[in-house]
Amino acid sequence: MAENLKDCSVPCKMSWDELEAMCRMEKLQCQELGVSRANVNEYEVEFLCDYKKTKEEELYLVKWKGFPESDNTWEPKRNLKCPKLMKQFHLDLDQELRRHKRRCIPKKLDKEVSSFLVQKAKLRQSLQRWEDHLNHTRNHPGRIFVMNEVDLEGPPKNFTYINNYKVGQGIVLDEMAVGCECKNCLEEPVNGCCPGASLQRMAYNDRGQVRIRPGQPIYECNSRCSCGPDCPNRVVQNGIQFDLCIFKTGNGRGWGVRTLQHIKRNTFVMEYIGEIITTDEAERRGHIYDRQGSTYLFDLDYVEDVYTVDAAHLGNISHFVNHSCNPNLQVYNVFIDNIDERLPRIALFSTRAIRAGEELTFDYKMQIDPVDTESTKMDSSFSLAGLPGSPKKRVRVECRCGSDSCRKYLF
Repeated sequence: MAENLKDCSVPCKMSWDELEAMCRMEKLQCQELGVSRANVNEYEVEFLCDYKKTKEEELYLVKWKGFPESDNTWEPKRNLKCPKLMKQFHLDLDQELRRHKRRCIPKKLDKEVSSFLVQKAKLRQSLQRWEDHLNHTRNHPGRIFVMNEVDLEGPPKNFTYINNYKVGQGIVLDEMAVGCECKNCLEEPVNGCCPGASLQRMAYNDRGQVRIRPGQPIYECNSRCSCGPDCPNRVVQNGIQFDLCIFKTGNGRGWGVRTLQHIKRNTFVMEYIGEIITTDEAERRGHIYDRQGSTYLFDLDYVEDVYTVDAAHLGNISHFVNHSCNPNLQVYNVFIDNIDERLPRIALFSTRAIRAGEELTFDYKMQIDPVDTESTKMDSSFSLAGLPGSPKKRVRVECRCGSDSCRKYLF
């Protein structure tokens, strides 16, 4: 019987942290868990919960990694080797004491204060897990960071990070039929290269900056083109290149996004991604979102009003970008591996140089003048919170962007 079970295995219900804690508790050594004879008696501080000061020394209430809170212990400062956690603890403590209009650290913390510090530590852990998940899920070079120094709100519920459109029921996409034969699309385009199909000139310069005005379509080279991945006509498809931070705003606008790197003017920043649905389905969901006081419906009425992108529950980092009446991002329609003009990819480019640390915004109700081309007159209007032609159905939302050109209301 034992021989038959030789190759059998079952998943362990304990986490690696719990296994490591058990090894230390039982004085067992394990190379895979990093527990040796030299460090078997060393325990890792998960976070600090409380503080008190006696005549002899300062003490901290420690939550040990891998152990329940019932095993928390008071430890003298000299025994702890966690300078980063200690620094963060005192930053949180100072913030809370200022909120209570107290300047000096008391010898013993009030229960309300210590409770806040524990909640703050647990929030920081929760946000770190979410940040790790986002970076594990993303398929773009730019990293994602998460920060909330405003309140105790954790990661959003019922939101899934995706990297590409998710096509809803009853929608079929047309694939790109052909690709270009260029070897150097920018300097030696053959038959106008991919942009030549729409009688448009190349959208980007040799630095990848957009050089056509909003309202004109961008046709990038695709998977069937002869050019390589370094082709200057491949920009949006290369994904987000900048490190961005999802942060909690301090003026009631919920979550926002700031760049952690300098962004030059006319540079691609991100796509607006979500679930592709029909306008009938968008109308149905719109009524629900209205009652909730928020919406993430982005109308695609580039040529005709057919599809809508819903990023309420499925989306990327653009889900968290706030509105501004004076935005630093501009929307462009980009076509890559499909020629269905009812379904462009929504690309956000910088309208000016954006300094590191600045919040990213775009106008939820932008209107772009129609663009005359030799083939058709294309109306490129965009709405992130309403269905075209039915503005009276929208809930009137007060704008909090704070810009000098604020329209006071979004819709």
